[in-house]
Amino acid sequence: MTKMQTKPKVIISSVDAERLEKLIESLPRKFSPGKDDLESELARAEVVEPKDIPPTVVTMNSTVRFEVESSLEEFCLTLVYPKDVDASGEKVSILAPVGSALLGLSQGDEIEWPKPGGGVLRVRIKEVTYQPERSGEYHR
Repeated sequence: MTKMQTKPKVIISSVDAERLEKLIESLPRKFSPGKDDLESELARAEVVEPKDIPPTVVTMNSTVRFEVESSLEEFCLTLVYPKDVDASGEKVSILAPVGSALLGLSQGDEIEWPKPGGGVLRVRIKEVTYQPERSGEYHR
């Protein structure tokens, strides 16, 4: 039996919370890839004003560098709304499992998320390379 992992604290801005709630409401009732995970993350989040977001927290439109522990492989992705995903491979939708998992985490946090086909990946946030709030973009 494996020990239950405690999830790291999640902090999101009031602007992101409002937009994400509207996104969830706009999805069909039966649509669910990512919807339930996002709702769970929002339910446990501490919501603060955009100007009060710590500079090392992953917010919407933040670019984050993270490492997959098992392979030590690093990724750098920008967390975006579904309408902003493109073919560049550099953006991840908030509705993707990794997207909702990254939202609200801080530099240094570690999380686990399910691998396709079973098992889990352990991921560590190495750096938030860009955060809109840190750049003074509170209402982007």
